[in-house]
Formats: sequence, structure tokens, C-alpha cells
Amino acid sequence: MIGVLALQGDYSKHIEILQMLNFKTMEIRYPKELSLIEGLVIPGGESTTISDLMARSNFHSPIKTFAKKKPILGTCAGLIMMSKNLSDDRIKSLDILDISVDRNAYGRQIDSFIDQIEVSLNGKQNNVLAPFIRAPKINKVGKNVKILSYYKNEPVVVKQGHHLGLAFHPELVNTTLFHKYIFSEQFEISHAT
Repeated sequence: MIGVLALQGDYSKHIEILQMLNFKTMEIRYPKELSLIEGLVIPGGESTTISDLMARSNFHSPIKTFAKKKPILGTCAGLIMMSKNLSDDRIKSLDILDISVDRNAYGRQIDSFIDQIEVSLNGKQNNVLAPFIRAPKINKVGKNVKILSYYKNEPVVVKQGHHLGLAFHPELVNTTLFHKYIFSEQFEISHAT
């Protein structure tokens, strides 16, 4: 079963994507629910709000423990939450991906856009649409971080260990590639039967 952190943001769209891939899904609202899942999505939304709600629910330490053995996919604000270094001290990050991130670096809501990117997964090149909505910019990556895609020479898809971070929202254009990769192709998490 794959959980989607359902504190704030577009978690319902991630549930839809996972169900398209025949995964059993669960909305995660309390830390104790992490014991019921094999993988986690941290969705986009408002990163300061997500950070605050996670702190109120004491989610930080349980998610860090979960991340040691199980895969996490973070999109947009989820990527921000997974990062090691942030330019905004209002956010308490999870330090799961060794990256530095600037929030909203691609502009405000009005500056949002969709463009094609090329992603390298499992030795294959994939062209996908990438919606950038108040998107974060990855400005530094650690030595153990693999960059799987760039947009205008900026990293937008990164992988470290069994975790994946995206600077955009694949769920808004029904792209299943990343959820499939992180939760089934790479980690062989069982689907619903």
C-alpha cells in the first residue's frame, strides 16, 4: 500500500495516479499510519503550511525513520520538504535529499507554465509534460544525488538512494511514470490484486 501525506495540497490527484497504476492507497494524516504503508508521496502545496502542520502532528522524526528503509516521492513542495538546505527558515525540512532548494524560484502563480522535459529512468529516455507551479529550484546537489532530468540546465528530477524528488507536478497531467518507477519498477512494491 502507498500512502499520500494528506495534510494540505494536491494529495487527491496523487491518489488518482496511484490508483491508475493499481496500487492500494491510503491518505496519511497521523504518524502512526506510516507503519501501514510501503511507500509515501509528499505532494505539492504550500510548503510553509505543510511544514507547520507536520510539526504540529510530530511528523518529522517518523518520516525520517520511515525514509531509511522505504521510498518517498516528493513533488514541488514535497521536494522542498525532502531537501537538506533551504533559503527559508520558516520551513523545517526532512533532510532526506542532499540538495539545496529555493522556494518559488520559477516565479509566482501567474508565472506557472507547462513544458516538455526529457527524463532518464532505467536507461530509457522519456519525454514528459512538466507543470511548474510556483516551482522550487534546485541550486545545489550533493555527491550522492543523481540528476535524472534538467530544464534549461537546471536539475528538476533528482534521485538519492530509494527517494525521488521532482520540482514540478506530474499528477496534474496524469503522468504515471514517476510513481510507477519509484514504487514498482525500482522497489517492486506489490500492486492491488
